[in-house]
Amino acid sequence: MWGNQVPPHPLHEARMRDVGMREPHPHVTAFPRHRVPASHMSQILILMAKQPAAGQTKTRLCPPLSQAQAAQLYAGMLRDTLALAHHVPGVQPAIAVNPAGAEGYFAELAPDALLFPQGPGDLAQRLAHVTGAAFASGARAVAALSSDVPMLPVVYLRQAFALLAQYDCVLGPCEDGGYYLAALRQPAPTLFTKVTMSTPNVLRDTMAEAERLGLRVALLPACYDVDTPADLARLCADPAPMPATRAALEALGDTVA
Repeated sequence: MWGNQVPPHPLHEARMRDVGMREPHPHVTAFPRHRVPASHMSQILILMAKQPAAGQTKTRLCPPLSQAQAAQLYAGMLRDTLALAHHVPGVQPAIAVNPAGAEGYFAELAPDALLFPQGPGDLAQRLAHVTGAAFASGARAVAALSSDVPMLPVVYLRQAFALLAQYDCVLGPCEDGGYYLAALRQPAPTLFTKVTMSTPNVLRDTMAEAERLGLRVALLPACYDVDTPADLARLCADPAPMPATRAALEALGDTVA
């Protein structure tokens, strides 16, 4: 998600042993018809998403993909990651919308999800804005999730919210040195804005800022995200269900063979 390569990290607090098991996420591409009860909206899981468009999404996969194919693949990944978000009990799914004006697309894609504009600025500013808006809406626990991890075991998301009962911040390390998830139980805008994104040190620097803020941090198991042709090859071989992603890969045929 938000980094480039894996640094060794002497990270403090807990890497939870009991979330190391891989739990396949549900074989679903449709979302529940009914909104999570208002009593559960104190926990919000926000998907950082972009409307699929040729030349605007997953351009680092070109080549081997064309720009249109990259957008097609991202659309499948987006659906599967949304499906994950809809299978975390007691949590309200939400989408951080990008670009402005894409609300109609996302409202049709996930009619029960809350929609938050990502706002202007770089990724760090948008993460700070979106998580702050979720807390301002009344949430007591907020997690921001990458849309590049359709293979993620849903148990990791469930564990993230469970850990917030004991920790102030939960991070899901990405194998490129960033993270695929950041969960908080209080606003902490500088956790994002004091960190230079898209570097190999995103996770390390985020941990340092959390320590400066006095936040107790727990770590989920690491996962890869899909940014590069090497990641694409790994995705093709991944046994995780991700039905919409799988359908998009099959449609690409020999391009990803």
